[in-house]
Amino acid sequence: MQKFILNKNDAGQRLDKFLSKSLKGIPLSLLYKYIRKKRVKVNGKRAKENQLLEAGDVIELYIPDEFSKTEADVSEFDKIKAAPVVVYEDSNIIICEKRPGMLSHTGDKSENGAAAIPERDTLIFLIQAYLYKKGEYDPEGEASFAPALANRLDRNTGGLVIAAKNAEALREMNRLIREGGVDKRYLCAVHGKVTPREATLGGYLFKNSKTKMVTVYKEPRQGAKEIITSYKTEKYSKEKDLSLLEVHLETGRTHQIRAHFSSIGHPLLGEGKYANNKDDRSLGYKYQALYSYRLSFSVDSGPLAYLDKKVIEADRNNIPFLKLF
Repeated sequence: MQKFILNKNDAGQRLDKFLSKSLKGIPLSLLYKYIRKKRVKVNGKRAKENQLLEAGDVIELYIPDEFSKTEADVSEFDKIKAAPVVVYEDSNIIICEKRPGMLSHTGDKSENGAAAIPERDTLIFLIQAYLYKKGEYDPEGEASFAPALANRLDRNTGGLVIAAKNAEALREMNRLIREGGVDKRYLCAVHGKVTPREATLGGYLFKNSKTKMVTVYKEPRQGAKEIITSYKTEKYSKEKDLSLLEVHLETGRTHQIRAHFSSIGHPLLGEGKYANNKDDRSLGYKYQALYSYRLSFSVDSGPLAYLDKKVIEADRNNIPFLKLF
């Protein structure tokens, strides 16, 4: 028999979700069979797969030992010498700057070559190692939870990324992002002088799941989703014919900023997917000049209410393309 005693981070999730994360290599079909056959008990009673768990619950498993608890390997954390660039941190969340070229996590199949990137080279692994060394994350003491990202950025986009230190904070931050409680602002450098200096762009974005690219149309198309992108021009370099824009996404679609500005004839500096960046590469810009530089929070209540009206900004000295203006 195996036994789990749930802590606060395990609470609030379904039994089947908890077990699928906590047990090593168990097929879902077999897991559901064990639950139906009463080989999984919660607090000594028959369990249901959709049962919501609470802190302090005792789960007993009468299943083969081959499906044992997933053991944490902390040896890789000890090997990590680098540390994330921390912009803000409290007991619930940590906000870091991701450098262009770094993958947020290995689970992002939309990024080319993601499967070939070692987990230890991702931002989330760096954050977990940092918290482990601080004594704020104990992998061996957690049955199912690990610090996780609440938002992500494309590999070649830099900027602010939010991670949650506990399950409650992760659920709440995900809710805030979903319901518009987190306002994100981006800086980007685009080719040409954008007119007017400030505007809201509309369009319809279609994502090709095979090519991992998107297309922006002016009119509705079957399978395309509406997009709204607002911008204002901060600076224009006549010498380089580049505009520095602050961008706000009214909708958050895949590659929205990159594809939208390319569609109106102002591709981002360094853009390699939606424009030819051969000349930009000769200038040293192999990544698109796009940076998530500002986060502001609107929180009415809940465990993260203290973040209400808080504004977090990246260090502009870390944004390489700003030196062009």
